[in-house]
Amino acid sequence: MNMVIRVLMGLALVLPLAAASPAQERWTLTVLHTNDMHSRLQPVNRFDSTCSDKEQAEKQCFGGMARVATKAKEIMAEVRGRGGRALLLNAGDQFQGSLFYSHYKGKAELEAMNEAGYDASAIGNHEFDDGTGPLAEFIRGARFPLLGANVLVERDKNLAGLVAEAAVLERGGKRIGLVGVTTIDTPEIASPGKDVQFSDPAASVRPVVARMRAQGVDAVIVISHIGLLPDRALAAAVDGVDLIVGGHSHTLLSNTAQGAAGPYPVVVKSPSGRDVPIVQAYAFTRYLGRIDVVFEGGKVASWSGDTISLTQDIAEDPTVAAAVARLAGPLDAVRKRVIGSSAQEIVQTNCRKEECLIGNLVSDAILEATKHLGVQVALQNGGGLRAGIAPGEVTMGSVLTVLPFQNSVATLGLKGADLVAALENGVSQVEQNGGRYPQVAGMRYVWDPASPPGKRIVTVEIRQPDGSFKPVEPEATYKMVTNEFVRKGGDGYVVLRDKAIDPYDFGPGLEDVVAEYIAKRSPLRVALEGRIRSK
Repeated sequence: MNMVIRVLMGLALVLPLAAASPAQERWTLTVLHTNDMHSRLQPVNRFDSTCSDKEQAEKQCFGGMARVATKAKEIMAEVRGRGGRALLLNAGDQFQGSLFYSHYKGKAELEAMNEAGYDASAIGNHEFDDGTGPLAEFIRGARFPLLGANVLVERDKNLAGLVAEAAVLERGGKRIGLVGVTTIDTPEIASPGKDVQFSDPAASVRPVVARMRAQGVDAVIVISHIGLLPDRALAAAVDGVDLIVGGHSHTLLSNTAQGAAGPYPVVVKSPSGRDVPIVQAYAFTRYLGRIDVVFEGGKVASWSGDTISLTQDIAEDPTVAAAVARLAGPLDAVRKRVIGSSAQEIVQTNCRKEECLIGNLVSDAILEATKHLGVQVALQNGGGLRAGIAPGEVTMGSVLTVLPFQNSVATLGLKGADLVAALENGVSQVEQNGGRYPQVAGMRYVWDPASPPGKRIVTVEIRQPDGSFKPVEPEATYKMVTNEFVRKGGDGYVVLRDKAIDPYDFGPGLEDVVAEYIAKRSPLRVALEGRIRSK
């Protein structure tokens, strides 16, 4: 049973605590963590899509909440059995990414996380995809605190009084302070509404950490949903933080996994020169992170750990598995409907930094569906593409995993100069793995990653009816198709919101258009065509 000494709401102060531990005492805290689960309650394949029965039989599946629960409970039991201390944390984005969220709006994720035994979680941007109502229900039902020191909700009718900025948990006589923080881009990439504000992470975290330190808390952990680069900046800007458990950028940090983006942990110096380890464990329940932090003299002395790949040889927790199976029942008929086939792997890799196969597929699909309206170019944000497609049969469930956001197809007119501005926005956050990266059809562009944001687009060319390309004309008007979220200014595409000519946001569902395209084009073959090139 978790003992919460004090949960800090809004700007409330921490109550006085007991005297601090002896200065030279040596002790260890084991922190287990996940991030960016994105509704992947069932195991996933290597494309991060829901595993098929065939893939399950061939042992090609990873993760799932029942597997997270098994491994976490196993480690917790081992640590506590020798008198140690352990926590299970999540760094946000429980919501959105599969039929579980589309159907249950957070209730399925809530049940699975409660059964798995989480101790605390940050609030992710996708928790606001359907306004604040589903998040409010989630917080009320959670057996663990949802934390957001920079999430200001007191004007919101659903969330007022529900979001804690921090919590203090007791483990083996030690008081562990936990502070949550959420990306300030949330109003651009989700739908929190006008009554929820997001303040600067460092400015919000700093006074909370200082208060907890003044009250004698033994360790301070920031649970962060802002991304690895902002986490590094946060660690370098705030004193008193012992560990950052991160999310949002879907970064695999590992000392052993092939293709890892960096070591586990990444270490940054605080303003006072203390080492701050930062950890993150990719996404989609494929990994469980474990870091064992040794404290001595009131400071972090050392650490060890790595991400743990949740392969299929790890048994599934029976309680969580039974809950997920029950919740999956109503979804199976939709998910298993075969709509076509693919002759190849259509991967999602690097859709936030370069041309990708699934980006070409979706962009081509929406362009073809709207060509009869005179549409010339398509733009799809890379962050809206959540999985790839495996070779063989393609089901509606596969498409819904790629495109879980229930977006409508949107069309608009746009001046050439504004189209270039839209692409500038799209390539402005590549270093942060920003979801705004533009996958395109009907055009091609060259960009320079060495140039500053806003000055990166080198050339833009529009495909002509005969297949040739001509440079974009700044004053010409082009007809574009995208998704409703982007058209309304999501992911920073305010130029599509403010400069759109005769926009129409009420087209068919994006997932239905792509499913129809797949049905017509099966077996699918998709290629990289040089639509996007970096200088």
